[in-house]
Amino acid sequence: MPNGESLFEQIDRQYDKLSKGQKKLADFVREHYDKAAFMTACELGKAAGVSESTAVRFAMQLGYAGFPQFNRELSELVKKRLSSMQRAEVAYGRIPEEKILDTVLNSDIEKIRLTLEQTDRAVFREAVDTIIKARRIYVCGIRSCAPLASFLAFYLNQIFDDVRVVTSTNSSEIFEQLIRIGEEDVMIGISFPRYSMRTLKAIEFANNRCAKVIAITDSIHSPMGLYSSCNLIAKSDMASIVDSLTAPMSIINALIVALCMKKQEEVVNTLKMTEKVWKEYGIYGSDEINELDDEPEMQMKDPDKEI
Repeated sequence: MPNGESLFEQIDRQYDKLSKGQKKLADFVREHYDKAAFMTACELGKAAGVSESTAVRFAMQLGYAGFPQFNRELSELVKKRLSSMQRAEVAYGRIPEEKILDTVLNSDIEKIRLTLEQTDRAVFREAVDTIIKARRIYVCGIRSCAPLASFLAFYLNQIFDDVRVVTSTNSSEIFEQLIRIGEEDVMIGISFPRYSMRTLKAIEFANNRCAKVIAITDSIHSPMGLYSSCNLIAKSDMASIVDSLTAPMSIINALIVALCMKKQEEVVNTLKMTEKVWKEYGIYGSDEINELDDEPEMQMKDPDKEI
């Protein structure tokens, strides 16, 4: 943020200095920020009744390097202020039904591309090394992030001896699960807008107990960063009733693969033992398809014998 001020604070402070056209833009943004966040400079200018160049100059007048930076901060504002239903109305109101599949998948592709470009490789390696050295590994993800936490913990259990998923519907139970966390342990907190206060309290508690904290979140401005020394940033700012967690899942996949490469012997031994247990206890029966060219037997009813 320019000068540490919010976007609206910038507008209020400089309003009297703006040109007539820029004031139109300022008024439109303040009244319709939920829609303005998803507009290009050309679209915003047209909506406010000014030119595209005026929209670009407006962003720079407020102290931003250009319109893209202004637009990113406006998007962050929308994520924090809009409810899920409001975000859905904004997003779906602009997308024809026949274009939803293409729009959503292309948006996810773009999130992964941006995540790849902006991920700090040194921070990623630090996260891997921190997990490798930990005595115990705690993973916390609430609400829509719970599947991410479960997925990560499932594979971490294939590599490490002591992995714990922190799950609960209230803060007191979370603290009970974390009561023995200490400086030799690591907490991995996963949270995206709208941020979970329970996850934030969990990583705050871990940080206060001198445990290492890794955050998987969407921005360097995320509140998760207050207590994390290692932030893995994954883009998830799709305006929708459904949180776009494709990029976070990709980061988690990369984390798992990197850890497997570091602990190859342990992973191989675990897989061998698992296969042995499966065979010994008949975990998979005759319904398992082992070969691609196997033709599963299907019992078909004779239509002539049906009552």
